[in-house]
Amino acid sequence: MGDTERTITSLSLAEAARRVKSGEVSPVELVDASLARIDAVNPRLSAYISVFADEARKVAQAAEIMASAGHDLGPLHGVPIALKDNVAVRGTRTTAGSKVLADWVPARDATVTARLRQAGAILVGKTNLHEFAWGGTSDNPHYGTVRNPWNVERFPAGSSGGSGAAVAARTCFGAIGTDTGGSIRLPSAINGLAGIRPTYGRVSNHGIIPLAWSMDTAGPMTRTVEDCALMFGAIAGHDPKDPTTARHPVAD
Repeated sequence: MGDTERTITSLSLAEAARRVKSGEVSPVELVDASLARIDAVNPRLSAYISVFADEARKVAQAAEIMASAGHDLGPLHGVPIALKDNVAVRGTRTTAGSKVLADWVPARDATVTARLRQAGAILVGKTNLHEFAWGGTSDNPHYGTVRNPWNVERFPAGSSGGSGAAVAARTCFGAIGTDTGGSIRLPSAINGLAGIRPTYGRVSNHGIIPLAWSMDTAGPMTRTVEDCALMFGAIAGHDPKDPTTARHPVAD
């Protein structure tokens, strides 16, 4: 990875978004740097199950045209984001870390996925996890054991270990995890990240394969608290497709 790519991937999510808006950096540059980083480190980390290289580049080109024309697509305009592979992405397999679902391709986005797109995010891939989110190590017999990017002899915790490793290794600027009993909090702590397990009902579970329907919730994993707040604001809020979501407005 060259110095320019290293500098770009070291930006916080919030700073990357600000630079896209100001024209200092383009969505294409952000995506190219993230994909180069994935190519460089994922063979050792097994952080990703699927990578959307071609699609991400197409979306980045469109986002760059919009940015150049002065159109703001949202708070995450042009920023590469990853999702845990139990969150549905239309037209792309969603495995929940299991061979049982290896060929399942959802026809619709999860609400979290749709809201990230609406906020301008560019999805670069689906991250590895403990099978069906049932475990705290992210050892996955089907898609590879996830490694901690700070020391590949160590584990990244789980079950959102792929999301934690992906963000800590600077392959994306933020990632979605899910948490029932620590699956966002533990890998965030062990990988040196900020992570939020939202109150149940604050973020829609529609389109997510949960560990526990009555407890699981999706949330952001990022390198800074500001980044977490930015992602949380994009995904939180009432969803008619999930009757358990709260109707209270989301504060800034």
